[in-house]
Amino acid sequence: MIPHNRYAVRQRQHGAVILTVCFLLFFLLGFVAIAFDLGRLFIVKTELQTAMDSCALAAAQELDGQSSALARARRAGTTVANLNRVNLQSASWDGKGQLPDTGISFRDQGYMPTTAPASARYAQCEHRQSEIRMWLLHALGTFAGNGTANPSTRAVLASAVATRGSAQSTCPIPVAMKAKAGGTPSNNYGFLVGEWVTVFDKGGAAASAGEMGWYNLDGSKSASETAAELAEGGYCGTRLGDTLGTPGAQTSVDRPWNYRFGVYKNSDSPALNHPDQSGYSYTAANWKNAVPQNAFAGTPAPGSHASAQNYITKRAAYASLADTGTSIKTGSLIAFGDNNRLNSFQKLATPGAAGEHRQYGTSRRLVIVPVINGASQVTDFVCMFMLHPLSGPNDPAQLEFRGLAGIATSPCAPGGTPGGAAGPLVPVLVR
Repeated sequence: MIPHNRYAVRQRQHGAVILTVCFLLFFLLGFVAIAFDLGRLFIVKTELQTAMDSCALAAAQELDGQSSALARARRAGTTVANLNRVNLQSASWDGKGQLPDTGISFRDQGYMPTTAPASARYAQCEHRQSEIRMWLLHALGTFAGNGTANPSTRAVLASAVATRGSAQSTCPIPVAMKAKAGGTPSNNYGFLVGEWVTVFDKGGAAASAGEMGWYNLDGSKSASETAAELAEGGYCGTRLGDTLGTPGAQTSVDRPWNYRFGVYKNSDSPALNHPDQSGYSYTAANWKNAVPQNAFAGTPAPGSHASAQNYITKRAAYASLADTGTSIKTGSLIAFGDNNRLNSFQKLATPGAAGEHRQYGTSRRLVIVPVINGASQVTDFVCMFMLHPLSGPNDPAQLEFRGLAGIATSPCAPGGTPGGAAGPLVPVLVR
């Protein structure tokens, strides 16, 4: 027979075990709540930071000092940021609102806020993602009688700042330029800003002083490589000191060249082969300005085509080769004075705010071109503006000189690896 006092002790011990288990479960729930809810906050913060980083890089790439720079930067930044998924990979950011235009601001060289396109050097993207549900922490706080300190929702903030900095390597087109006699970086290698320069196809012969020619960035002599390097994605990694190759006669450069103007064969599509934001083109037939012709930012001289305006204006309107039209024959007539000049191509990217030049267009006509010496070695890079499409692979192409690629006001913003002491400007995160 068990004594009465021993039975009572055991009953009291059973009660203590139950209380201990309850307390342990409560503390375990607290740790689970911390891991679950704070883990979710960390994931959302990481996703949001990725979106802001990409926003800042895209916006900084557009800071070229032109009057439309801030509008383009905001459009590029919001577009890229909102392609990211936030709040556990939600495409709509869990319906709590994506990055608006007002989430992007700009700063000058002294890091002071600015709204002047000419002085903007830094782009900042910032966004607060609110109403992120706290499931377990809130329930735990309510159970403990401290719901105020553990609200049902929380918010996270992410911010990023980017600018344009010199690149170690960059992504030029497979065309190179030789300086004019006496040309140096201090005098733009003898060229005037706005001057038109012709790319001569000499069937494998090197360009002469003051000329441009086709050169393979990988050092090869293959004509098919030239077309591949000109296509979207192109060739990246070109550095100062690289030796370029001289390809043979061109056979297929016209197709990837013309994609940039929104000029396509029937089997091609602007959704896959992206055009520039405008395909409106410039030749001596429709732009009558004397040297320097300055089709990029100038005023058309008397005798120019009735539709002629500079590229900055046409880019803002998302004009096609045919200006506001979609007929390739009309575009050919405007650009060349010959409606049959582009007969080997069949269609254009559509113009306007709802057109394909806006929907799919990126900056594809402002390009980096290497400057080379007599040994075909890269000594510098310049910014060039592509003027018109090609009727065939042997058609001489013309580009407009827009200055050295490494100056702050260069309108070129190529891809590349940041961290160089000099060279083309590429977007780089600074915070």
